[in-house]
Amino acid sequence: MAVGIDARARPEELAAFGDRLAHLREAGIDTRVFYLEASDDIILKRYSETRRKHPLTNENRPLTEAVAADRKLLKPIASHADVRFDTSNTNIHQLRDFVRDNVEAGPDGQLSVLLQSFGFKYGIPRAVDFVFDVRCLPNPHWVPELRPYTGRQQPIIDYLREYPESDRMLEDIERFMSHWLPAFARENRAYVTIGIGCTGGRHRSVYLAEQLAQRLRLADYRVLVHHNELP
Repeated sequence: MAVGIDARARPEELAAFGDRLAHLREAGIDTRVFYLEASDDIILKRYSETRRKHPLTNENRPLTEAVAADRKLLKPIASHADVRFDTSNTNIHQLRDFVRDNVEAGPDGQLSVLLQSFGFKYGIPRAVDFVFDVRCLPNPHWVPELRPYTGRQQPIIDYLREYPESDRMLEDIERFMSHWLPAFARENRAYVTIGIGCTGGRHRSVYLAEQLAQRLRLADYRVLVHHNELP
């Protein structure tokens, strides 16, 4: 069963969310909380493209203030989220796949790892546990014939594999995460989110995220991959 909660709920009910959640879990009911969010600019843009009004707007409260009030009201939910997912650069199909993958994964106690590639020029994703900056690696963007490809395609893979520092970066990130992920699992964390960023989020970060995903899967982690800047 899925229950959707937003700022239209009564403030006192939102404030009591943590207590309600604890009560359900104490009763042996498995629950997972997904918190979906987006940047203020994206939220304002979305409302400008629809006839719907934000539920907290009124004649004395403009949209910008309503969005800020919305975030404040939903803090109790955000603070208890098992997964926080930034939808700023996500279409409805990608969001569907993300939710489906998480739901189908099942609550078996196994730690799930979400790898997010992104471009620093668009900002760091919200609610990531670790951020790795790979902008120091050779940039395929400056090779005109490689520019149209992404880090999931063979020309970019071959290009980055020519440089030893690409392998060293991958090995260092893998070594760090392999050391610390078991510690998160021991603390009963269900999810860990790792952000890997390059300048535009299409080449180096995508390549590293895909390669790291392969290695973590071999170590029996459940891994989900999302590329923020790819369609």
